[in-house]
Amino acid sequence: MSWGRKPRPDGELNVTGIGVLKGTREFARLWAVSDGPSIALISPSALSSDPFVFGMSLADAARHGAKAYAQAVGISEEEAMVRIWAGLDAERAHPTDAPTQISGKAN
Repeated sequence: MSWGRKPRPDGELNVTGIGVLKGTREFARLWAVSDGPSIALISPSALSSDPFVFGMSLADAARHGAKAYAQAVGISEEEAMVRIWAGLDAERAHPTDAPTQISGKAN
């Protein structure tokens, strides 16, 4: 029974009970498409008016990602970080998608 809560879509991360999130604001969500580009929804107003802060957040996310990959696939955090930066550099050099502006409000 969901007790009035909407069920989470398949694959949605469950953040219930993660106390460090108390008082925070969500500013980005990412989705993976099988054999396709990633989809990102970003709300700059929830983070900062300066894109520099978004860049800092991306670097923080990369470090968190390295830790998660190290644990999930049994490689070192350093090896994971090297692969993450390689992916970022490859995408910056030769983008594989063309971001589009999405208008409207999420439910």
